[in-house]
Amino acid sequence: MKAFSDFVLRHKALVVVFWAVVMVAGGIASGQLNDKFKEELNFPGQDGYKANQEIVKKYGNGGAANPLIPIIEVDEGDIRENAQLVSSFGVALDGLSAQGVRAVSYPQTQDESFITNDGKAMFAIIAMPMLYDPVAREELVENITTQIQSQLPNNVVVRSTGLEELATSKVGGEESSSGALIETLVGAGGALVILLFVFASFMAIVPLIVAAVSILTTFLAIYGIALFTDVSAIVQFIISLIGLGIAIDYSLLVVTRWREERAKGLNKVAATHEAMRTAGRSVIFSGAAVATGLLVLVLLPVPFLRSLGVGSVLIPLFSVLVSLTLLPALLATIGDKLDWPRLRKEQKPSRIWTKWAHGVVRRPALATLAALALLAPLIVAAFTMQLGQTPSDSLNKTGTARQALSTLQDNGVPSGVLTPIEVLVPRDVPVNEVVDELQSMDGVHAVLLPQQWQRTDVALVEVIPKEETMTTDGRELVNRVAGTMKPFEGVMVGGSGAMLIASIDSIYGNFPLMLGLISVITFVLLVRAFRSIVLALQAIIVNLLSIGAAYGVLVLIWQEGFGSELIWDIEALGSVTSWVPLITFAFLFGLSMDYQVFLLSRMREQYDQSGSTTDAIVTGLGRIGRLVTCAALILFLAFMSMAALPEVDLKVMATGMGAAILLDATVIRMLLVPALTALMGRWNWWLPAKVARILRVSASTPITAASAATDDQPVLAR
Repeated sequence: MKAFSDFVLRHKALVVVFWAVVMVAGGIASGQLNDKFKEELNFPGQDGYKANQEIVKKYGNGGAANPLIPIIEVDEGDIRENAQLVSSFGVALDGLSAQGVRAVSYPQTQDESFITNDGKAMFAIIAMPMLYDPVAREELVENITTQIQSQLPNNVVVRSTGLEELATSKVGGEESSSGALIETLVGAGGALVILLFVFASFMAIVPLIVAAVSILTTFLAIYGIALFTDVSAIVQFIISLIGLGIAIDYSLLVVTRWREERAKGLNKVAATHEAMRTAGRSVIFSGAAVATGLLVLVLLPVPFLRSLGVGSVLIPLFSVLVSLTLLPALLATIGDKLDWPRLRKEQKPSRIWTKWAHGVVRRPALATLAALALLAPLIVAAFTMQLGQTPSDSLNKTGTARQALSTLQDNGVPSGVLTPIEVLVPRDVPVNEVVDELQSMDGVHAVLLPQQWQRTDVALVEVIPKEETMTTDGRELVNRVAGTMKPFEGVMVGGSGAMLIASIDSIYGNFPLMLGLISVITFVLLVRAFRSIVLALQAIIVNLLSIGAAYGVLVLIWQEGFGSELIWDIEALGSVTSWVPLITFAFLFGLSMDYQVFLLSRMREQYDQSGSTTDAIVTGLGRIGRLVTCAALILFLAFMSMAALPEVDLKVMATGMGAAILLDATVIRMLLVPALTALMGRWNWWLPAKVARILRVSASTPITAASAATDDQPVLAR
C-alpha cells in the first residue's frame, strides 16, 4: 500500500486533473443516457417465456404485454339494445388492426362476458404490443382511444383501463431522469448535514466531492457499456443512491483516520500514508465484498438482472478507485485548509460508544439474546414472503382508469380481466375440448374463443381469471391451467402471469447455488482481511441475519400492509415485488459488509497492538461506532428519498434497503457483533498456519489470557 500511495502523492496534480476531466465527461454522458436504456425482459428456457414469444411471433402483440380495456356505457336501458352503438363500437375495434393491436368484444363474438351485470356497460380486450417505454404506450393508448371515440356518438365517452394505465409513475424517459436527480440531491443534502456533524469543518465537503466523481465516472462507464449491450433504466437509480452511500462511506473512513493521525502529530503527507495503510486497506476489502455481493446478479441467467449487475458492479470499483487516488491527493495537498475550524477533534475515541462497548463486553450473553430477540420476529416473518407484482388495488386510486375499472368490478367483472391468460392451441388439437377443460376450472371467470384471432396453424384462447395473475391465487391458477393443458400436445400457456412465473423460476431457481458461491468467496476475502476464521464466519452469519430481518420488514410493511397505507396511502400488496428480494440481497450483502469490515478491521488492528479482545472491542467500537451510525444515516436518507418516488416497486426496494441499513448499523454491528466477539474471546483471532500460507498472510495464534492481562484489561472477557 505504501508504494501505491507514494505513486499517487508523487503525481497529485495529474491525479486531480485526470479525475476532473473524467467527471466532466461523466456529466455529459449522464445527460445522454436516457435514450440508451432498455427494459426488455428475457427468461430463456422458461415455458411461459417461450409461450409469450410464440404468441408475439404469430400475432405481433399480446403475450406478456398487459391488455388495454376500453369501456363504453349508457345511462339508461341495456347497452345491447342500442344496435347502432354496438355496431359503431365493433367497427371502431375492427379498425384498430392498423395500430398493431388486436381487439375483441361483444360485437365480434356476441359473448355475454363482455357485458356488465347491470347491462349498462360493454368492454373490449385489446391485446397490446410489448412497449417497455411507458411514453410509447401512453401515446398508443391515446391514439386507440381517439380512434374509438371518433366512431361513437358524442354522448358516449370511451374510458380505458389497464395495469399500466393505473400506474402513477414511469421508469425511463424524462420523469425517471428527474427522479434520479431529485433523489440524489435529497440524499446529498442529508449527507452534508450529517458530515458537518461528524467533522465540524469544511472537510465535510470532501466525501461529497468523492461521491460526485465516483457517480459521474460510473455513468460514463455505463454510457460506454450501453453502446454494446442492453442496460436497464433502474441502473441510474442504483448508481445515484448506492454510489452516494458507499463513496461517502469510504471517504469518511479514510478522512477520519487521516484526522486521527494528524492529531497524533504526523504531518499531512505522513498522515495520508498511514490512513492509506490502515483505512485504505479496509476500503479495498470492503469494495471487494460489495462487488462480490453483486456477482449474484451477473451470474444468474436473466439478461435483465445481468445488465443490472454489470452496471452496478462498477459502483464499488470506481468508489474504491476514487477514494484511494483523488482523496489522498486532496488530503496531502489542501487537507489542513479544508479541516477548519476543526471544532471536533479525533484524538480520543467517542465517549458514548466507548461506554456502550464496555456495557456490551460486561454482559455479552445478555446483549446477544437482546439482539436476537429483536431480529427473530422479523426473520420469522421473512419465511412467509410471497413473491408477485403490484396489484391494481395498490395503484392509482383516482382518475379515468380507476373509474373504468370500478365500473367493471362493481358490476360483476373481476379485475382479472387486466391480466388474461392466453392459451395457444395448435390446429391438430381439438380446440373445443381445450375450451371445455378451461371453462370447468375453478378461478376462471370466462373463456373466449374469438374467431378473428384464429390462424391456419393455431387457435388462441383467452382466459379471464377471477384474480389478477400477479397475485398468489392468480399465479396458482396459471400453474393449474398449464398442468391441465399438458395432455394436449403442443399447447402453450402465456400471458403476464406466465411471464411472472418464468421470472421467479429464472431468478430464484439457481439462488441457493449462487448464495453458496457468494458466501464462499466473501468468506475467503474476509479470512484474508481479518486473519481470522471465526470473524469471517461471524460476518457471513450476521449478514444473513441482517438480510433476513430486512425481508421481514418487506413482508410486514408491503405484503401485510403494516404502515404502507398510513405512510404512502398504499394498501397491502399481498406479496413482495418479485425481483426486489434478489436485488436487496445482492446490495445489502455487500453494503452491510462495509460496516463489518470497518469495525472488525479496527478491532483486528487494536488486538495486534494490545493482545486484548476487550481492548480491541472497546477501542474499535469507540473509534468506528460514530462513523458506522453516521454512514448508515446517510444511506438511510438516500433510500428514503428513493421511497418518496411514486413508483411502487422502487418504494418496496428502498424500504427494504433502508430498514436493513438501520438494523445492520444498530442491532447487528453495535450490539450483536461486539457481543459475539466478546463471547468468542481469544479464539476470534485464530488463523491456522496452513490456511495463512494459502492466503499469503501471516498466521494468527490467540494470545493466552494470562500473558495478555493488564490492570485495565481484565482477563474475564478475552
